Amino acid sequence: MVWHSYSGGFYATAIRKNFMRTISGVPTNGVYQFLRYLMDAMETFGPTHIICCWDMGSKTFRTDMFEGYKANRGAPPEELVPQFDLVKEVVDALGIQNVGLANYEADDCIGTIAKRYASSYDITILTGDQDILQLVSQNIAVAIMRKGQGNYEVFTADNFYEKRGISPKQVIDMKGLMGDTADNYPGVKGIGEKTAMKLLAEHETIDMLLEHVDKLPMSLQTKIKNNMDMLHLSRNLAEIKCDVPLECEIEKAKWLFEREKTIEKFREMELEKLTRLLG
Repeated sequence: MVWHSYSGGFYATAIRKNFMRTISGVPTNGVYQFLRYLMDAMETFGPTHIICCWDMGSKTFRTDMFEGYKANRGAPPEELVPQFDLVKEVVDALGIQNVGLANYEADDCIGTIAKRYASSYDITILTGDQDILQLVSQNIAVAIMRKGQGNYEVFTADNFYEKRGISPKQVIDMKGLMGDTADNYPGVKGIGEKTAMKLLAEHETIDMLLEHVDKLPMSLQTKIKNNMDMLHLSRNLAEIKCDVPLECEIEKAKWLFEREKTIEKFREMELEKLTRLLG
């Protein structure tokens, strides 16, 4: 199982203004919720190997390609910032490998690990990020975390088209055409999801679409030709890189749970109530 670092639990408790803190004042609600989600997923999917992937800062090769990439996102709340390192400490105490690489996103680390080992293992990627769906293949499943703990929608090579109406590889071209408001790149101005789906159903890929662009209705021709550079840029931004120079050995990802070490870390962080989830 490859886990994409998740902060949704922090925001869920923050909305309720239910901040948890240690006696010394260190906020821990994000850590607590992260671990609840993680341990539920471990029980649900029963992985033999676990890797937790992290973004390593806001600057990546994508921000070099397009200055506006994710520029619409504000800084994380100050209560959340110190909890990233705390989560990594607890993840390490659980015997789980933390992985990240400067200049790349967690998605790229996940893609690289999944593709590298899919021929030898059945991979399940646990995430809340829909971009990861492009990685679905015969031995790679993606479990999207829905609202509420324990609520997952699992995408596989067998059910993907039925659920989405496109293939996993077409996810990249879909975002190239319609852009991504969450990541702040526009795609082709004036083309939304419905039109993008129709174009991909008819032409399969952006490259094949462009070969027949002169046969499209004039309004679509104009939109595409006027946004050609952004179309190609958006597709490049959307694609997860699966060949990043990542040092990650699957043998080190075998999950060997050390109960006492974990309990000690929970006590240190004043999260003793989590021990009941250890079984």
